Amino acid sequence: MLTPYEKILFAVVAAVSLYLASVTFRRMIRTIMRGQGRLFRDGLPGRVMTGIKALASQNNMIRNRPFVSLAHTAIAWGFILYMAVNLVDVLEGMIPGFAFPGEGAAGQAYRLIVDLMTAAALAGMAALLIRRFIVKSPALDIAPQVQLHPGAADGIRRDSLIVGFFILGHVGFRLLGASFDIAIDGPDPWQPVAALAAGLWTGMEPSYLTFGLHASWWMAIGLVLVFLPWFPYSKHAHLFMGPFNLMTSRDRSSPGAMDDLDFEDETVEQFGAGRITDLDRTHITDAFACIMCNRCQDACPAYATGKELSPAALEVNKRYHLRDHMKSLAKDGDDSEPLLAYAMSESALWACTTCGACTEACPVGNEPMFDILAMRQNQVLMESAFPNELKGAFTGIERNGNPWQMAGDRMEWTETLDFKVPTVAENPDYDVLYWVGCAGAFDPGAKDTARAIATVLHRSGVDFAVLGNDESCTGDLARRAGNEYLYSIAAEGNIETLNASGADRKRIVTGCPHCLHTLKNEYGTLGGRYEVMHHTQLIGDLRNDGKIEVKEEEGTRATYHDPCYLGRHGGEYEAPREALAAARPSLVEMARSRNRSFCCGAGGAQVWKEEEKGREAVSDNRFREARETGADTLAVGCPFCARMMNDANKRAGEPMRVRDIAEIVAESMKA
Repeated sequence: MLTPYEKILFAVVAAVSLYLASVTFRRMIRTIMRGQGRLFRDGLPGRVMTGIKALASQNNMIRNRPFVSLAHTAIAWGFILYMAVNLVDVLEGMIPGFAFPGEGAAGQAYRLIVDLMTAAALAGMAALLIRRFIVKSPALDIAPQVQLHPGAADGIRRDSLIVGFFILGHVGFRLLGASFDIAIDGPDPWQPVAALAAGLWTGMEPSYLTFGLHASWWMAIGLVLVFLPWFPYSKHAHLFMGPFNLMTSRDRSSPGAMDDLDFEDETVEQFGAGRITDLDRTHITDAFACIMCNRCQDACPAYATGKELSPAALEVNKRYHLRDHMKSLAKDGDDSEPLLAYAMSESALWACTTCGACTEACPVGNEPMFDILAMRQNQVLMESAFPNELKGAFTGIERNGNPWQMAGDRMEWTETLDFKVPTVAENPDYDVLYWVGCAGAFDPGAKDTARAIATVLHRSGVDFAVLGNDESCTGDLARRAGNEYLYSIAAEGNIETLNASGADRKRIVTGCPHCLHTLKNEYGTLGGRYEVMHHTQLIGDLRNDGKIEVKEEEGTRATYHDPCYLGRHGGEYEAPREALAAARPSLVEMARSRNRSFCCGAGGAQVWKEEEKGREAVSDNRFREARETGADTLAVGCPFCARMMNDANKRAGEPMRVRDIAEIVAESMKA
């Protein structure tokens, strides 16, 4: 128990600490509130549970880097426990005779849990410090070609060292205090680690033991009081900002679904994000929540192939910019520095494939992809600054309804078929609308896939129709390239056409995951709500209904590439594999598959522009992985994946066949 003078001193120090902490925490909150939009609180009980579960479970961090994740989990659980332990220690020091939760079974369990978690937290923190400062794990590095805040490299190491020694000191001195307590009061089998440390004080004078107990208490609690005001400026803030971020983020219809911009509101003067205060509040929160673990960087195809983009560096750069300007931002100060001046380079901005791997990998719900898309909107809509190759695609969508700038017949792909593909005008009572997409109508390679899908539908007896020349680009390319205005025009036109054709009451099937994602997940906010299927999903249904019969011949050995917009953005991994099983090839998986699949390099408008400078093409990296499986066929489920993989196949000397699943199924079906 503290002496009367110690109690007065503690009250004064605690009051000062809490006041200073209230100042810095208010700065952090006001800085976040400088952003756009809102932090979401609808369904608050469920959101709170999401945050609690994320904090307790560490949001499945252990699926990657299991040893490191285990060490981090020990620290996080220790942090959770010590919020209660510190309160108990303060009450025991301030209130005579206070003992929680007593000497019974509950007290024994409490002391045992605290003792073991103390040891676990110390071991976990020591392991992470060794990893960073002695082993110097390359996973913590950011490549030199990536733009990084001038203070970040040294700042991260310094911050990690301060946080590390704070945790070691706080938890370590608490353990020492428990050991002095045992040395004074006698052995306690429920604190085995502290009891072991108590052996160090054998034979020590009681007055020295009492001094050691008080000194340890002050060091353990004092470190908290010193650290508390600095919390918002440290990377340690992620321990509570991570769960807060998950609690307050937007519930999206899909992980890749974008929000609409309101072009009708004449009061809006800024579209997209030119400065950090143009970002959504939830994306400013991302910077405070960031663990700086580089898991998003590990998953990024642009970074893996030597481009200037690192989603981890983006969040780090935001964090250090906010740290440098937090006092000013909290007081509504002007922040005129453009994001492109410090957050990332222009090449990095246009290297993103919007594959969603960064958001999938992040354990605290950060969405760097959406920062990039918002910055692209600013560049296109406000600055008219974007890669020159995209001008042709934008012009093609605006004038001809397709990025190829083709003015030809959208039904030309059907001319070599031995059956007629009906349009909606010819078959208004169709059951399934086949959305062909611009690639299926105009890209020579994708036309084969379009014919294969139509063949499967025809042979299976599906009553289907197409829109023909009434179909137009969904606008996905324009939207991911930052041209939200062009996307909105394309979307509104398509919604009008689809609703007039009765598609809002029928099923839509498409061979393009980008079209599927846009029609299904993004048109709804504009009034277009449709049941949209990928062609492999419909093939699976037809197979289950016994409408697909395949030949008895031996199948090929195939590997399957998961399209990002069908997999991570659409959550569909099984249907393509089941459709392949219907065609009877033996399937061998790539090392990176399903939600960890590596991008083909086409998304985010990349297929319409020159790939940003790097060590290798994204498609070459992925194709090499496919080739290493030993399969003779690379199966795809997206026309853009097919195009990128075919190009990589040609560069490699064509060692594999690249085929859409629809083509494989159509070839295997009985006539």
